Amino acid sequence: MSSKISDIVTNPTTDGRSGDVVSTQKDKGWFYTDTVKEHFFHPKNFMDNEATYGEAAMGMVGSPACGDAMKIWIKVDPATERITDLKWKTFGCGSAIASTSMMSVMVTENGGVTLDEARKFRPQHIMERLGGLPARKVHCSVLGDKALRSAINDWYRKAGKTDKIEVEQGRIIDKVLKITDHDIEEAVLDGAYTLEKVQAKTKVGIGDPCCIPEVENLIRFYKEKYFGAE
Repeated sequence: MSSKISDIVTNPTTDGRSGDVVSTQKDKGWFYTDTVKEHFFHPKNFMDNEATYGEAAMGMVGSPACGDAMKIWIKVDPATERITDLKWKTFGCGSAIASTSMMSVMVTENGGVTLDEARKFRPQHIMERLGGLPARKVHCSVLGDKALRSAINDWYRKAGKTDKIEVEQGRIIDKVLKITDHDIEEAVLDGAYTLEKVQAKTKVGIGDPCCIPEVENLIRFYKEKYFGAE
């Protein structure tokens, strides 16, 4: 199977694999890019000894009991507020591992990014560097940026700079994965009009099923708001 970036398309295909990373060869289905495979088989910046990171800021999102979970540790230069090191652990599939590994590289490369720059990281930035993910695996990239922002808040808390702590934009709907109404709104705007499609993009309700009725109400509300009543 060829896995060159030139052989990858991310547009809808004639057999309905909308959004998948697929081969231009008609007999091949979706597949992982070489970059994804590199970060899965050889993950970068993986945490192998938490004891050595006792003073580092830590962020966590998700729960192993219900699906993907992630922990991120960061060390920051107090003078420049630049991230000098990042370690991580994740409980999840190959795409989740590759996404977190890539994010760790993006945060620490070229001397590291500042905390303000790190807060601007989004799943689509990670997927772009990976060369894309299959549509059914896009949700695996959504935890990293949230865990990173949680770690940044922890660093500001430990540094006594509580005025710089930021809560997730919007009202939290899923308390396990920290998914907000804003996340659901963005999913609907991106064409997810059903609970199943919103879950495919965000995993909302997977770890906190009690929130599903509210999620369904929000989907109906945002769909009517932006696209009109049926």
